[in-house]
Amino acid sequence: MTTVSIRAGLALRRTFMANSAVALAGCALPAINFAQSTPATERRFAPVAGTWRTFEVTTRVDIVKPQGMTKVWLPIPSVNSDWQKSLESSYSSNGTARMEDDDKYGAKMLYVEFAEREARPFVELTSRIQTQNRAQDWTQHASESESAADRKYWTQPTSLLPTDGIVRKTAQEAIRGASTDAEKARKLYDWIVENTFREPKVRGCGEGDIKTMLETGNLGGKCADLNALFVGMCRSVGIPARDVYGLRVAPSAFGYRELGGNPASLKGAQHCRAEVYLAGYGWVGMDPADVAKVMRQETPEWIKSPKNALVAPVYKTLFGGWEGNWMAYNVAHDVTLPHSKGPRLGFFMYPAAENAVGRLDPYAPDDFKYQITATEIRA
Repeated sequence: MTTVSIRAGLALRRTFMANSAVALAGCALPAINFAQSTPATERRFAPVAGTWRTFEVTTRVDIVKPQGMTKVWLPIPSVNSDWQKSLESSYSSNGTARMEDDDKYGAKMLYVEFAEREARPFVELTSRIQTQNRAQDWTQHASESESAADRKYWTQPTSLLPTDGIVRKTAQEAIRGASTDAEKARKLYDWIVENTFREPKVRGCGEGDIKTMLETGNLGGKCADLNALFVGMCRSVGIPARDVYGLRVAPSAFGYRELGGNPASLKGAQHCRAEVYLAGYGWVGMDPADVAKVMRQETPEWIKSPKNALVAPVYKTLFGGWEGNWMAYNVAHDVTLPHSKGPRLGFFMYPAAENAVGRLDPYAPDDFKYQITATEIRA
């Protein structure tokens, strides 16, 4: 058995590590007048930045049916920003383990190989992070935090996020009448909320194949679908944007069941968010997919309007912020797992494993058993 401590200090892409997710700037945005459109009895959802929380997140994988050499890849928090600090990690395993990254986005991972003779392969990874709420102050302004080249980088297409064809056409129609990046982002955020929906039957967090979603007209999905569509549409009209893949680590402080996780059992708590770079304002956090989740799953009845008293504060807040009961792993797309014989991943948010037969299904617990827990460390 090997036990090693590692520092989470490998560089993510420079733009993300140096000043990632800076949401210090703002503008007066064209927005819905919530004071007039929502009842006074609406639920409160108002995260305020300024208080850091510390969590230890532990992922354990047990390979129940090893066949030949087995390989496992576990995502490690790779984001350091104004809203997250990725600290140290440690692991134990009866395999041979080492740190790797995807060599493009700086997505860190623990890679473990198990010998064919190992009857009960296991690995346990513990990462410590600090996180806080994000709340955009739209009255404040800041200088540019990204170079022109870096902003362009975050408008590039990926295999699942094309920026031409039906994606660009749909986005251009959605932003009609908007002139600034902030206005365009607002219209695209509203388009997602108004036209897509949460589909609970989708496996995991979805696939994020946005072209197929638009071509088929099937706009139901989960966070990796809906937020990917938002990000892809933003990129298609020249607005830098990115998905941020992570995990809910604690319940919501505002009583929303669907916006939190059970620290004792976080399997299935994976969740991706989005960030948009608004020229002159910095990186701004957004999450239209969670608006859809509250509308569909917070109550037994499917709520159809974002102006509903339960939904309205979430709809308002998630354009510019989010609650810090969630940690980010990475912002990686088209991930090639090192030493893998399998296909690239569209994103890397779940444990991955392969054996002599091929890639294991992370949604099949009989073959690929893993559990994730979180502990809050209080001073």
